[in-house]
Amino acid sequence: MKKLFGTDGIRGVANEYPMTMEIALGVGRAIAHLSKKKGHSPRIIIGKDTRLSGSVFEEAVADGVCSMGAAAVSAGVIPTPAIAFLVKNMSADAGVVISASHNPTQDNGIKIFSSEGFKLSDEKEKQIEELILAAGDHKLSAMSGNKGKLLHLDKASDLYVDFLKKTFPPNLNPAGMKVVLDCSNGATYKVAPVLFSGLGCSVATIFNHPDGRNINLNCGSQHPEALIDEVLRQKASVGFAFDGDGDRVICVDEKGNVLTGDRILAICSALLKKEGQLTNNMVVRTVMSNFGLTVTLKKLGIESILTDVGDRYVLEEMRKRDAAIGGEDSGHIIFLQHHTTGDGLITALQVLAAMKKEGKTLSELAAIMTVFPQMLINLEVKKKPKIESVSEIMAAIKEVEEKLGNKGRVLVRYSGTQNLCRIMVEGPNKEETEKYCRRIAAAVKKNIGLNKTGT
Repeated sequence: MKKLFGTDGIRGVANEYPMTMEIALGVGRAIAHLSKKKGHSPRIIIGKDTRLSGSVFEEAVADGVCSMGAAAVSAGVIPTPAIAFLVKNMSADAGVVISASHNPTQDNGIKIFSSEGFKLSDEKEKQIEELILAAGDHKLSAMSGNKGKLLHLDKASDLYVDFLKKTFPPNLNPAGMKVVLDCSNGATYKVAPVLFSGLGCSVATIFNHPDGRNINLNCGSQHPEALIDEVLRQKASVGFAFDGDGDRVICVDEKGNVLTGDRILAICSALLKKEGQLTNNMVVRTVMSNFGLTVTLKKLGIESILTDVGDRYVLEEMRKRDAAIGGEDSGHIIFLQHHTTGDGLITALQVLAAMKKEGKTLSELAAIMTVFPQMLINLEVKKKPKIESVSEIMAAIKEVEEKLGNKGRVLVRYSGTQNLCRIMVEGPNKEETEKYCRRIAAAVKKNIGLNKTGT
């Protein structure tokens, strides 16, 4: 069998390997098994987004937990970062989220948090994977004398909203600010309007009527077009588009311009530095961050470190370097002084706070960073040799890098989940950027790409 865990838990089409009931049951059993301690009855908190398949996977995980004599605590439909908070706040042993994040409704996934509210390390995931895939159940034994039970946490959303409110500066008053929320028909559909209304904002909410099938459907962080229209129609100060499980956010300013994660990082990093809260003068970002962010951070005198794609790698580096902020252009931003994981609602609150503190519109704040033109080509490949070992591809990359100089960059990498090679070029203008990207793509296609017959 193929490995279960990808860059963000287990994910796939619902009821197709690896997202099967058997695997979900195994996850519950493995987590409960690893949480066993003498004289201790483990509690595992489980949450989900609004997908139709969420309930059956939640039940399967809970059955696995209970079969081991542990307690499964259902928090119902709630954002992913809420589970990370609840696990730590309630001193639970682990947390499980049933969600495929920004993916379409036919997909689902399983994310796991440790007792400290952090996503699991590669080593811990490997341990769980080995337990699930082991032939038979000889490695898993229920705790003697303990009977598993299923509990329900009725006030989970209230606890989470109270926690979120405390991350907004108490000396600021956003009363009257008009905010539009796109909840993606996902896990934020209840908590987001309650949160912003509770702070005194004038709130308009769209895509907050989930039916199990419409999560992320032409809405949310991947599709902000409707949010743009609503912000302009409402003459709002700002719009926030969350993804299906609420751990990322994309912003829309009062002029209808979209701000992705890199600009959010630039705005918030600059403010943290100004306030003396940018620990070690460090920002953590991924290799996919826009070259414009590189230029901006350099101008601000802020150091940065690049990681592989994936918020868990960002977090690992943040903890290692004691960094206050890090994130991805996707809108997955981590404010480590506030939370142990990326949280779209916390990010939205920090953007709102920056607007109030600086007394500027979001478009004025966004001017801190110029986004460099970018082109990304995904090519199907028949094999995945090390890029460095293919001389013709490396020659094309070197040629483009020399022509770009310090006015852009090149990134060529394989997809971690598909037989794709991703060619990304950023440059000073659209014409050059596209020309250079196609030049490298031609070399990739010639050497390792699929031909028309698919061989």
